[in-house]
Amino acid sequence: MHKTELIVALDTRTLKAAESLMERLEGTVKYFKIGPVLFTAEGPAAVDMVHRRGGKVFLDLKFHDIPNTVKGAVRAAAAMGVYSVSLHLSGGAEMFEACAGLEKRPKLWGITVLTSFDEYGLFRSGYRYGIDKTVKVLAALGLEHGADGVVCSPREVGILKGLHGSKLQLVTPGIRPAAAGDDQKRAMTPAEARAAGSDFIVVGRPIIEAEDPAAAAAAVLKGLK
Repeated sequence: MHKTELIVALDTRTLKAAESLMERLEGTVKYFKIGPVLFTAEGPAAVDMVHRRGGKVFLDLKFHDIPNTVKGAVRAAAAMGVYSVSLHLSGGAEMFEACAGLEKRPKLWGITVLTSFDEYGLFRSGYRYGIDKTVKVLAALGLEHGADGVVCSPREVGILKGLHGSKLQLVTPGIRPAAAGDDQKRAMTPAEARAAGSDFIVVGRPIIEAEDPAAAAAAVLKGLK
């Protein structure tokens, strides 16, 4: 049976808050996302903290720059021992090839279309082919040039599974236990994402803002069984 892993987003403003959250989730969650807010505030100390507590880090800084610069960033992430990093697929083939060619590197997960976009928002940003086609084109680019996986909304997982099978890990933010009125435009429940074929789901606010984060995480994990 297909297994879907949970990544909890440590979207806190301080290392102390992140560590407190990890304490409450001890023994429940193995993977943790460190994104721009926590990393900008606390730097590599946040990565060290997760590793010290036995977790694996998805460093979600969404690198997007010229190939040599991103290659240097991925090399630095590798030195920290992170499990995976995110890079915008719109950075292009040469950027991915430069990173994929590193002797030691984390898994490279390519960002397709952010889950905050709907069709109109994507169109206004200059993309003229719509969400589904844009995701398909970018995922194919990633697969051809060294990506280990792609980050997409759970609504595009079925399309990519049909095209590429298990050749790409499919990582899906935009996971909500129920309908939520926030900035996630293309969301699904954990059970729906698992059924669609997500390999990893990323959950932040529904867990970290819950009165009992451990119970919230357990509820998400139940939906993945």
